[in-house]
Amino acid sequence: MTYEANLESLAKKEIPDWFQDAKLGIFIHWGLYSVPAFAPIKYGDITNTIGDYGPVFHFAHNPYSEWYLNSLRINKDEYKEYHENTYGENFKYNDFIPIFNKEAKNWNPEEWINLFKDIGAKYIVFTTKHADGFSLWPSKVKHPIKDIYQADRDIVSELTKCARENGLKMGLYYCGGLDWSFQQEPIRDSTTLLTNIPDTQEYADYVDNQIIELIDKFKPEILWNDISYPRKAKIFEIIAHYFNSVPNGVVNDRWARYPKWFKILPNTLILKKIINSLSKSVIKKEGFQGGPPKEFSNFSTPEYRPNYNLTRYKWEATRGIGRSFGYNQMETIDHFLTVKELIHYFIDIVSKNGNLLLNVGPMADGTIPEIQKERLTGLGKWIKVNGEAIYGSRPWKRAEGITENGISLRFTRKGNFLYVFILDKLNSSRLTLLDIDLKIINSATILGYDDVKIELDNENLIVSIPFEVKESSAYVLKLQIYE
Repeated sequence: MTYEANLESLAKKEIPDWFQDAKLGIFIHWGLYSVPAFAPIKYGDITNTIGDYGPVFHFAHNPYSEWYLNSLRINKDEYKEYHENTYGENFKYNDFIPIFNKEAKNWNPEEWINLFKDIGAKYIVFTTKHADGFSLWPSKVKHPIKDIYQADRDIVSELTKCARENGLKMGLYYCGGLDWSFQQEPIRDSTTLLTNIPDTQEYADYVDNQIIELIDKFKPEILWNDISYPRKAKIFEIIAHYFNSVPNGVVNDRWARYPKWFKILPNTLILKKIINSLSKSVIKKEGFQGGPPKEFSNFSTPEYRPNYNLTRYKWEATRGIGRSFGYNQMETIDHFLTVKELIHYFIDIVSKNGNLLLNVGPMADGTIPEIQKERLTGLGKWIKVNGEAIYGSRPWKRAEGITENGISLRFTRKGNFLYVFILDKLNSSRLTLLDIDLKIINSATILGYDDVKIELDNENLIVSIPFEVKESSAYVLKLQIYE
């Protein structure tokens, strides 16, 4: 259909099957912030820095290295001390540009894509412009303030070409809400996060024109905006143009436009305290960016959320393998998910109608750190055996279950097959799955192995495993069912 620039028309856009089926995407944060590659790690991830300490503390001690410029503007103890000791008192953020351009000459997009394809990722989402405002493609849209504020190398074009040649869908991230090349005042808490969005027509036109350029040049299958969109921008026209240009495309949910009166929030002490307090309690309980997609968006994007629920609407969980999206040289192996944790995290998300957008943060020269590659490879090895239960699946009538001896279960379904994920070692040749409530099971297999013997005992399912299985982070029982 042809979409018109109004909410009623845009809301009719359906999610294409490819996005429902894909399950695993790779987020890539790479830019000027990859040069200093610094963020404090002793306070935990975003759920700790906001949920435990509050927004004021979070923005001063941000665990996200891609927020380096904002943190540098307000934190004299950690960020400024690190910056001046490493680069000198007079070294400006813009001085990272020639360093990044020199390092980026060594980048090989094929190494990235080969890795992502090998582990079973079906799409990628690449940061074309983060909140620092630096563009990673040669935009023809003139920056109103800076002369040249973009990479020498056409990184977006090279990566897009390589991804599509290898069968991966291409998503483009663009930070429409924040741009610190326009806004010098730092974000210090939840209220100034809302008011930091440039409110001029000049900025709105700049963002609109860059987004249109990305759509027309690259035709991305995912248009992934971040941290709201300018109030004066032509948002309905942008989304209609995108849906009409990319019929199989999807957009995320971070396009909120905040009214003009939000500008008074930092000057209203009571409101400021209320909003910061609410932010702290919500992040502690639910993580960042929860809830169903709004308006014209096709999916929601919870970030570093501690737990998930089965939903009817489509969503995409996003997080780094460690505590940051951009590369943070301060992180050690202890700050990353283990392979087992990553696999269980992925299974839980898929069972509850989500995709996982798992972030990698390359170093300045484009190298993906070994610890990140090791975690990705571990996930990929598990997927090679069990991917049948992941790709193209849909949630069952419930997502979670348990065995008689306390092993957690997750479920997905595809046609007449129910897949039961067993999230622990199989130390016994006999397993009782509680409250399965199936009438007829025609066959049963553990993926990667032979058939198993089964019997139904009231609503429980007893599985007899007549062979030894290798140790794995999770096993998948495949049942042909008739409910």
